[in-house]
Amino acid sequence: MPEESDKSAGQPLQDWWNDFRIAAGFLTRLPVGLRAGSGDLAQASRAFPLVGIVVGGISAIAYALAVDLGLTALLAAALAIAAGLIATGALHEDGLADVADGLGARGDAGARLAAMRDSHIGVFGTLALILAVLLNAASLAALAQPGDVAAALIAAHGAGRALLPWVMHRFAPARADGLAAGAGRPSRTTAFIALGLGAAILLLMEGPARAVVAAVAACVALLLAPLARRQFGGITGDVLGATEVIARTAILLALVATR
Repeated sequence: MPEESDKSAGQPLQDWWNDFRIAAGFLTRLPVGLRAGSGDLAQASRAFPLVGIVVGGISAIAYALAVDLGLTALLAAALAIAAGLIATGALHEDGLADVADGLGARGDAGARLAAMRDSHIGVFGTLALILAVLLNAASLAALAQPGDVAAALIAAHGAGRALLPWVMHRFAPARADGLAAGAGRPSRTTAFIALGLGAAILLLMEGPARAVVAAVAACVALLLAPLARRQFGGITGDVLGATEVIARTAILLALVATR
């Protein structure tokens, strides 16, 4: 009987570890060993903010090493962003570019979705990527101190990904065969757990006042999903990626404004 009790007590931690590995396998290029099946990712999405902590930490280490080597804050910021892009395979930035091209395309929802699936990046996607990278790099350079940058990166990456399960829960996919449809729709409980984790990350990294401002700023990204529903007929994996980039950028800008 004691052995069964111990096993039962340890199972929730094992479930979280499995969800983290599935989420990391989906959101990053890190060698975690698990890939999500169509029914797994919705539940595992509660661990998205935890994956954000890891990606933010990788970027923060790159920034600190660059500063130690004597590079300027702007160069260190560029290398920190590069480290994050390598860790994620530029998954979210690819989504931002595709969404920008889709919104810039002429025609009905079908034409916009076709533009998003086109492997060639258009002018709208290019400009969106340039603007996002510039805003992120400038924000990190303005924070300057490695400790402040590390806290901001972890907060922004963690809280930015915390919004995704809510969007997945609240909005239907635009396509039956797309990434968003294959991922499934998280339960309300799963979405709230992710939001709670994101709020906790902001609070621990930045303190109450700055966390509130950053959280409000991040909510700007939630405007993309209803826009996608009108323009594309629903959300896609690209919309989720763009949501993360917008939320992360908004959080960094808010942290710079309130420092």
